[in-house]
Amino acid sequence: MTKTVIVSCGTGIATSTVAAKAIEDACKAAGIDVVTRQCKASEIPVVVQQGADLIVTTSQLRFDPGIPVVKGLAFLTGMGVDAVVKEILDILNKE
Repeated sequence: MTKTVIVSCGTGIATSTVAAKAIEDACKAAGIDVVTRQCKASEIPVVVQQGADLIVTTSQLRFDPGIPVVKGLAFLTGMGVDAVVKEILDILNKE
């Protein structure tokens, strides 16, 4: 079953592109079929309504999306990326 991950940063361009690629590569290596949807942080409430299994964002959410949320700041700083990727894979494997 394909998993959908919303990947969000301030503009929906730079950091979310790096994070989406890392997530896609890690999922492929782990045998998880995944689709990523990139968006601006302000667009999350609309995009989440289209269906998703997980949100990875560099911003703070101001609402409960009803699905797991992973803080993706590591993709911006480069520090702790492995731990964040492991958390993402653990969540997707549980679903």
